[in-house]
Amino acid sequence: MLSNVRIGNICYYVNDIDRTETFYRDVIGLNVQRMEGDEETGDWLLASIENNIELIFFKMESRPGNTPIVVFDLSEGGIDTVVEGLAEKGATIVTPVSHAPGGWSAEFADPDGHVLSVYQSEERPRKSA
Repeated sequence: MLSNVRIGNICYYVNDIDRTETFYRDVIGLNVQRMEGDEETGDWLLASIENNIELIFFKMESRPGNTPIVVFDLSEGGIDTVVEGLAEKGATIVTPVSHAPGGWSAEFADPDGHVLSVYQSEERPRKSA
């Protein structure tokens, strides 16, 4: 089901977006871009690293265990079908398919409660044929 995917993003929830931007830009030395969010989510940060993996930072309560989240990129689309298949096989769906910046995402938990995510660009079909 997820055998032909790559890790596209690693998402972090952070308490202070400005402090996080300063740390990852000035201390770590990453090229951090501030992305304009909406009223609900606010601005968020994007930093690209090796192998086309992106670190994404969202302002949300950060506590041990809820971050980071590994995001599998569904380059072929079909997020609804993938999430339905995960649920049928017993995965706990934490967040159903919902709008995300530039596409859709959904979160599910592994047997130990670790949250994983799938994402697809809005350029791909949501249902596979």
